[in-house]
This record gives sequence, structure tokens and C-alpha cells, in this order.
Amino acid sequence: MSAPPTALEPCLHLLVPFASASAPECQAQLKSLKLPQLDALLAELVLEHTDQGDDHTLSAPHERAQAAAMGIVQADGTAFPDGQTPWAAAFSDAPTTPQAWFTPCHFQVGMDQVTLLPADQFGLDDAHARPLFDALAPYCLEDGIPLRYNRPTRWHASGEALRGLACASLDRVSGRSVDGWMAGNPLQHAGSQLLKRLQSEAQMLFYTHPVNDAREAARQHIVNGFWVSGAGAAAVAPAANAAPNMPQPLRQAALRGDWAAWQSAWSELDATDIRALREAARRGEPVVLTLCGERHAQRWTSVRRGAAARLGQRFKNLLGTTPAWKVLESL
Repeated sequence: MSAPPTALEPCLHLLVPFASASAPECQAQLKSLKLPQLDALLAELVLEHTDQGDDHTLSAPHERAQAAAMGIVQADGTAFPDGQTPWAAAFSDAPTTPQAWFTPCHFQVGMDQVTLLPADQFGLDDAHARPLFDALAPYCLEDGIPLRYNRPTRWHASGEALRGLACASLDRVSGRSVDGWMAGNPLQHAGSQLLKRLQSEAQMLFYTHPVNDAREAARQHIVNGFWVSGAGAAAVAPAANAAPNMPQPLRQAALRGDWAAWQSAWSELDATDIRALREAARRGEPVVLTLCGERHAQRWTSVRRGAAARLGQRFKNLLGTTPAWKVLESL
């Protein structure tokens, strides 16, 4: 991955997760995307920063870009190591305390792989989540990890075992085989065996729990484990910069593998948020557009309106601009 970007000045910032995806079905659709507003906007912006990664980093490009934009960085201003951005701590009242998110999940065991489905994708509600949480919490507490109920799909954990833990994010593992990501979850860390044991205990607790009997009877996905993400602690409180505008429809469609919905989401985004950002740029307002795929992220910024900048932009337009779909293909 490239060096972390510099801090952003206050501006309109549109950060687009899953603007492109690595799935062949997505790549096949790129040339047919009709994105007139994005084409026009990119012609008026300059590429300021590229964050290069690959499909196997523990943190997705949009997560790295979001952390940079919000000032969730190390004490020296550099990005956290891959998979160690302390998201749970950063959004808490005690950011220097090691924390993490435990997400109840359904692990689908197949012939040659285990696939993970997070609870927010199969409609887990309080009535079913809370009893499972209550069953697991005492076991976590015995091992020095207090567990707090946040919402059905996110349980908040704290404790020293979570310090410096490298975790694959849910956006990386959702709908995929967990085998390629487990090495970055808790298996190569001082507290790895503790967390591995808690995950095994959760599997056994949940397997015989009445909640899962009820879910099976209703033909719903059972909850048979949890995934650890967003772990760690910040040496100093994050800068707490304003969060960029992050529309979710592209991300939601991509995680479902629904590429028709993904294409429709791009059409809607082009006609709304992209159009609004282009209009702001044409009024001379400072704007930032960050486009994120599953490997890389690119940050585009508005051109300063001095005479030299206008001349350079005019020359750029005469040479021709790269169509939006080619930009998305490069992500």
C-alpha cells in the first residue's frame, strides 16, 4: 500500500465504497455503465492520491480512506497497520482502551470451505440477539473481556487481549470463505488462543440455544459464531474530523453479489450525489471525490481556479479525459 495521504481540508467529500469490485460479473458491467455526471466531474478534478493495495488486505480501500478522512491515525499521523485501525475504540468514550466489535454470524459449512454471513444480512433482531449475547457475555468476562450489548448485529468488547489485534473487516469476509482471512483474525496474536477458544465456546453455546431452535423452525439462518473486527486502541484520541458522505447502496449490492442492483445504484448515485458534487465544484467550492474498489482507492480534488490552473485544465480537456468506466476498472 502507498504512503498515507495528507490530512484533508474541510470540504465536500464524497467517498464511494465498492465503486468497482473484483468479481468478474462486476468487471463485465463496467463498459456498459452510463455515468455522464461522473465523466464530467472527473474532467474537472485532478487525481491527488492513490492508495494501492490488493484484494487480500485485511482492511478494504474504503475503510482505509474513511480512517484517513476522519483522522483515525497513529500518534505520528501515519495510517495504522493493515487490519489494525481501532474502529471500536475510536467511536468510544475511551479511545486509548483496547476494544473491538463482536458481530454474530452464520457460518455456512460446505464441502471444502466455510462461508461467513454477518447478522446484518439475515435480519437478526433484539428478541433473538439479546439471549445469545447474555449466554456468551459471562464467558467473555471470565477471560477479561467485558462484553456490552450495542445492537443486535454489533456487540462491543474491551480488554487487553484486543490490543494490536489484526482483523479482517466484515466487508472483506462477508459472503466469502473465511479460510483466507483467519490468519489475520485472531490466530497470530498474543491473545489469539483466548479469542479462538471464545469463538469455539460461542459455537457450542449457540448450537443448543433455544433461539436457534426457533430460527431453524422459522427457516431462518441460525447464529453459530461471531467475528472479531475493528480491534485495537488509539495512542491518542482521534482527530474526529467530519465523516465523509458515504452512500451505501453500491456496497450493499456488492456484498450481496447482486450486480444488477449495483448497476442501478450507480445510475442513481450519478444522478444525485455525483451531480451535486459536480455543481459544487463548478461554483468554485472545494470538493473531494474518493472512489474505492476492492484493491485501490483514488482521491480526486477540485482544481484551484487561478489562471494557471484554468489553463492547465483546458489543456487537459483538449488531450481528452479517461472515461469513468476506465477509472473504475483500475480500482
